[in-house]
Amino acid sequence: MPSNTTAPPAKKKKGRRARLIVLVLVLALVAGVGYGAYWGVSTVRGSFPQTTGSIRLDALSGPVEVKRDANGIPQIYADNEADLFRAQGYVQAQDRFYEMDVRRHTTAGRLSEMFGKSQVDTDAFLRTLGWRKVAQEEYDKVLSAETKKNLQAYAEGVNAYLKDRDPADISVEYAALAFTGDYTIEPWTPVDSVAWLKAMAWDLRGNMQDEIDRSLMTSRLKPQQIKDLYPGYPYELHQPIVDRGAVDKVTGKFDPEAEPKEGGDAASGGTGTSGGQNGIQSQLAALSDALDEIPALLGPNGNGIGSNSWVVSGNYTTSGKPLLANDPHLAPMLPSLWYQMGLHCRSVSATCRYDVAGYTFSGMPGVIIGHNDSIAWGFTNLGADVTDLYLEKIGTDGYVVDGKTKAFVTRDEVIKVAGEDDRPITIRSTEHGPLVSDRSTELERVGQTAPVGNAAPDRGTGYGVSLRWTALQPGKSMDAVFALNRAKDFTSFRAAAKDFEVPSQNLIYADTAGNIGYQAPGKIPVRTKGTAYDGTLPAPGWDSSYDWKGYVPYAELPYEYNPKRGYIVTANQSVIDEKKYPYLLTRDWGYGSRSQRINDLIESKLKDGGKISPDDMQTMQRDNRSEIATLLNPLLLKIDISDPQVREAQKLLEGWDYTQEPDSAAAAYFNAVWRNVLKLAFGNKLPKELRVEGECINVRVADTTGPVDEQNKLVAECGERDPDTAQPDGGDRWYEVVRPLLKQEKNEWWKTPGDRLDPATETRDQLLARAMKDARWELTAELGKDVSTWSWGRLHQLTLKNQTLGTAGPGFVQSMLNRGPWNLGGGEAAVDATGWNAAGGYDVIWVPSMRMVVNVGDWDRSRWINLSGASGHAYHSHYTDQTEKWVKGELLDWSYGQAAVEATTQDTLKLEP
Repeated sequence: MPSNTTAPPAKKKKGRRARLIVLVLVLALVAGVGYGAYWGVSTVRGSFPQTTGSIRLDALSGPVEVKRDANGIPQIYADNEADLFRAQGYVQAQDRFYEMDVRRHTTAGRLSEMFGKSQVDTDAFLRTLGWRKVAQEEYDKVLSAETKKNLQAYAEGVNAYLKDRDPADISVEYAALAFTGDYTIEPWTPVDSVAWLKAMAWDLRGNMQDEIDRSLMTSRLKPQQIKDLYPGYPYELHQPIVDRGAVDKVTGKFDPEAEPKEGGDAASGGTGTSGGQNGIQSQLAALSDALDEIPALLGPNGNGIGSNSWVVSGNYTTSGKPLLANDPHLAPMLPSLWYQMGLHCRSVSATCRYDVAGYTFSGMPGVIIGHNDSIAWGFTNLGADVTDLYLEKIGTDGYVVDGKTKAFVTRDEVIKVAGEDDRPITIRSTEHGPLVSDRSTELERVGQTAPVGNAAPDRGTGYGVSLRWTALQPGKSMDAVFALNRAKDFTSFRAAAKDFEVPSQNLIYADTAGNIGYQAPGKIPVRTKGTAYDGTLPAPGWDSSYDWKGYVPYAELPYEYNPKRGYIVTANQSVIDEKKYPYLLTRDWGYGSRSQRINDLIESKLKDGGKISPDDMQTMQRDNRSEIATLLNPLLLKIDISDPQVREAQKLLEGWDYTQEPDSAAAAYFNAVWRNVLKLAFGNKLPKELRVEGECINVRVADTTGPVDEQNKLVAECGERDPDTAQPDGGDRWYEVVRPLLKQEKNEWWKTPGDRLDPATETRDQLLARAMKDARWELTAELGKDVSTWSWGRLHQLTLKNQTLGTAGPGFVQSMLNRGPWNLGGGEAAVDATGWNAAGGYDVIWVPSMRMVVNVGDWDRSRWINLSGASGHAYHSHYTDQTEKWVKGELLDWSYGQAAVEATTQDTLKLEP
């Protein structure tokens, strides 16, 4: 249930401001202020979709039925594929067109046309990345004729909805935009749909932020200290997805039954160094700031965000058929990222092949995650390293590679700005990719004061920074979506996965014949630099030996089919032991806390011949045990605390079972202690570019230019990072950082300087005692002096926000468009992954964006839930009607078969040609 407390103030992002004067006026009318009451109510209701009766659509070739259940979830029935996708476009536009329109403006770098000059810098960066440009190239040159036909049909359906419709009748947000008189809705195009995959790939791009962070750390930390903060994957503790198998050297294919051998090419390792590496801190910090400005459409990019999926063979289930669960962890938003839907050919045949249901993206045809009548599938982010930053030696005539100057590839673009003059920009690219440093005045001075190693050429005016990324090459991922929807067995499933090039995902599988499987697809670069460059730091672009040497062949990517253990778990952990596999996929995996917990839960159910039920799968999704607490809590209880009020808080941890329920006082206190341990041991020692914006610490700065009494003085140094992406974030990488240190009572990381209130710490127990004290007084300020009233949920709150007009402005405006807060359980790196950033605070910043448990073969006994609801219209009954059940961990029945759909239908809309 929503708490009775006031939601914490929204964090404001730089450069993300809507035209609030217009917004306030319109929403005041919507709320019924003054004489505008009637107009406001009619405007809101005027955008609600028609869900009963009949509507004529010229684009259709035959009749279509749209059946909606009590939650407004549509199931579409048509006689041919073109009409099926036309109807999908029409129905999604009915419920979500404003969301679709904002997305396409984002992917095209055209937000300034909607929201004015505040978005110019963001648009310039997005234009430089060129998402829309690459999507156009995919559509023109790469995608199959069949895929293009489906995209065209979808666009026809969207445009049939838009035709002759006033913007205010489409969504209330357009009522705000209409007052300016400078925005009109354009027709939907097939490329608008394709471009959404680029945004998805961007938010799931892997280790780019880690690459930047490691580089920034060199300004303050020694190489060994940085290595401490990025430990290797703990294979001895956390099982990878694929626990056997190898690339057969004769066939050149991955064999899931082969016994792997030690000493794969990836094992040579290295730290990836390049000349001038230590001299680009300010420039990379500016790039990090620029990345913060790009709307995170899926969620904060980093180690903590991910997903869970697992599949259990029917040999180990109560139904005798496989069970498959999936819950992607993404940013909470209104409306939810996902849109539930069924797409059904009335008679499945060679000319109408779709009978599929699941989770879709508004603005894109087909189903992304779900099942058809033969197979089910789920996704989690593989996290492959598919991006590299290159330092470029640039001059007026071009950039240097192997001692020769090459000309930039340039293009000119114009950013249109609502109410202002157009802004022209020039985009330059090297052979590695777009020169992202051109989008920052700070980055223009790259390398001017950088110390340059012997490997670097004379820097002249400095380095540029370019981005190489697999998604900037045209690919076939859109083809893969439709092929997955039609797949009937593991062979056709793997054939479809081959084209799912970006973003690289873990795909799990189950079918009605009882088979389960896994495939790691994706376009993953091969790096073969002799010095073991591994993509963990920016590379010297002037040395071609650091270039990519192709991509891992699909036939050699890991997969599994009916493994002997009887189940497969993917939760962003390592795919396969890198010492036993010839290719380096990444060095920045999730560290496996969630995945191992799921493995352990499954094993505990199967012990002594047990079977797993759908209810068990659902219970596992709600598991909120804190893995770091199992390590740290026993030590905290041994600390001798003399302060009676801190001792009172310490007692909360006695007998705690490490679960993080919303009403748990122990979970609240432990997480506060963990946050303060991280801050004291690591956070205050990181450079300002990684610490939270506005949080200041005193640092000693040597200054030999001034008076003697002012030399080596303490000065305030304030953090610069957005709270959602600052470090240390507290994810399971930090579990592995701390794990070995807990056995070293006098490690250097435990040492902290004293201040006027607290003495310096020298040992582990001294720092833990300080963290316990600091946490006690932090929670006293947040939750009150009486520890018996503390609860984790009061700290750990979820607020669902409209992603444009609900993220800034006066509080009453946000309260109209946003919903919440809700007090949540779960936590960082728990299976119930309600993520929070320990550097930034306790607010929930990513969540299981949906949950599903698929009962393979008995499809109508499957269950699902969305974070919010089917509708994107504020005040509609389906705006957040699933959220209360989602908070409680409940699932809705998922009707699929025609009889079950008919039995649960509440509204039927007939679309007639």
